[in-house]
Amino acid sequence: MRKLILAAAFMTTVSSCQSQNFGNILKQANDVLSGTTSGALTTEEIGRGLKEALTVGIKNSSSQASALNGYLGNQTIKLLFPPEAQKVEQKLRDIGLGGECDKFITALNRGAEKAAEKAVPIFVDAITKMTIQDALGILKGDKDAATNYLKRTSSQALTNAFAPVMQEAINTTGATKLYGDIANTYNKIPFTQKINPDLQQYATQKAVDGLFLLVAQEEQKIRENPAARVSDILKRVFGAQ
Repeated sequence: MRKLILAAAFMTTVSSCQSQNFGNILKQANDVLSGTTSGALTTEEIGRGLKEALTVGIKNSSSQASALNGYLGNQTIKLLFPPEAQKVEQKLRDIGLGGECDKFITALNRGAEKAAEKAVPIFVDAITKMTIQDALGILKGDKDAATNYLKRTSSQALTNAFAPVMQEAINTTGATKLYGDIANTYNKIPFTQKINPDLQQYATQKAVDGLFLLVAQEEQKIRENPAARVSDILKRVFGAQ
């Protein structure tokens, strides 16, 4: 009975913290554990708590990415000209087409923000399928263990989901046309190496990469205060390791 009461208290603590980051959620879970003897929680209960914490973090990341200026206003994940076109950008700015370049970058990032709306159910599906062994591996693992788990289990699904949305979004925001116009304008300049105006694959990959970077930042919050907190949870569940 005591274990059931403790489990209920733990899950209530987690559920009441939907707006908080991983670190705060696990801190409160640890606070619950700290008030008990070493009998505490089962592996299944810890697994459910970690899944809940990951889900909150994923929603935070996706919400941040899909918000207005989620990509455009974040210099770490902002989508820029494709690498092979950055010399093109500079030349175009040099001849007075900087405004068109800025419009393209804005439209490209608006597309990424739109595509990011599709991320949550894909991540949640991966978290739902997480085994107890996966969960414990994340708790015991390196600082990017959760991010790497999600990359392994979600990257392809995210790419598949993002690709058509990104294509539609960059068409709707005008990024495709703008980039095509820019590429075609540049390709008319004599003695320059021609560039491919196809944008979709680059934009999709960069949008997915940016989202995983935000996920990694959320995971860091779990471990920064400090990693021993997670070890304390493990010790209470399994005894001294």
